[in-house]
Amino acid sequence: MKDSVFLRMDWVSLLLYLFLVGFGLVNIYSATYLEGAQSLMSLSTPFGKQLLFMGLSFLGGGFLLALRVKFFEQFSTPIYISAMLLLVGLFFFGKTISGARSWYAIGGFGLQPAEFAKMATALLLSKVISQFQTNLKSIRSLFKLAGIISLPALLIVLQPDPGSALVFGAFFFVLFREGLNYIFLIILSSALILFVLTLVFAIPVVISLVIILLSLLFYLFKRMRYNPPVLPFILSGIMATGFIFSVDFIFNEIFEQRHRDRFNIILGKEVDTQGVGYNINQSKIAIGSGGFQGKGFLKGTQTKGDFVPEQHTDYIFSIIGEEWGFLGSILVIGCFAALIIRILWQAEKQTNQFRRVFSYSVSSILFVHFLINIGMSLGLIPTIGIPLLLVSYGGSSLLATSLMFFIYLNMDANRLRDW
Repeated sequence: MKDSVFLRMDWVSLLLYLFLVGFGLVNIYSATYLEGAQSLMSLSTPFGKQLLFMGLSFLGGGFLLALRVKFFEQFSTPIYISAMLLLVGLFFFGKTISGARSWYAIGGFGLQPAEFAKMATALLLSKVISQFQTNLKSIRSLFKLAGIISLPALLIVLQPDPGSALVFGAFFFVLFREGLNYIFLIILSSALILFVLTLVFAIPVVISLVIILLSLLFYLFKRMRYNPPVLPFILSGIMATGFIFSVDFIFNEIFEQRHRDRFNIILGKEVDTQGVGYNINQSKIAIGSGGFQGKGFLKGTQTKGDFVPEQHTDYIFSIIGEEWGFLGSILVIGCFAALIIRILWQAEKQTNQFRRVFSYSVSSILFVHFLINIGMSLGLIPTIGIPLLLVSYGGSSLLATSLMFFIYLNMDANRLRDW
């Protein structure tokens, strides 16, 4: 008993996890509660299904804690291949829900392979970086790692489920920690900023801003170095201008109308509180109506009136804001922040690179889901359609995230062991 994994386990992370799962269950109950209706304990109700998957998550987590930590590295490739086969199988055997063929129908339940693909990708990415001592400054290595990340993302986009595919961008945070040149982050950030600026302003205005910025940078470099090369600044200007002109094509020809509408609403170019912007508007009303302390459990008028669509899944944070108020919202945000930071803190204690990379992957996936979902509920980000992990309703999401979390707990508890 003295050497039990439960004594070495990261109990701070576990308690934060248990609180988020339990609080999520409470809010799912509130969102789906109808007085006099069928018992919510029934497996035909969202609450009953979530309760079942919570039990499966705990059982699966206990099993993973009992495994030797080397198991995850040894079987990362078969796990990844199995996850990819499940994603491919959706095109033949999948069930279409909300326009996306993303689910396997098993009895009265659904299984979403995209959720398990995140865990599989995290495992294989960790193995490739650690076992083969991948040099992140090598173009060949970068293509290999990009392929591991992009394959499941591409299969998910084709379902089509672009929201779930977007989450795979979280793995690039891991690559930066392991030595990827920050010039890639600068390029990605610059492209995103230029994209938004081009949608808001006219193309000539954005090009003028780019020229002014590059001229200013050239002047600053000249002050620091006697003779900075001119060519990189010219090439940067040409590439930025080409990207700016491509934004209009991407926005109008590649994005679907619903995506264009959501961007226009967020950017303030359109006001549509009854059409595409209805969900975001109702979510903001619900959160704002909660005030400081909230209206109380089962007393949310927006929730009881079913004004916010998908409130127990994508917009569950609106229930928290309405019924638990500012205090409850800050508590949930604080717990997520604490869990993410705690996992990063423990990851830095790892002497084994495979386990460190995996721990960073878990933290990054939690962060991206947290950022997008809450930003979406507050109207800061266009509606993308991904859950608030551990809190939102979704059996596949809860089970896959829990298994990934318990693998992290196993790795952390055994960071001084090599078996």
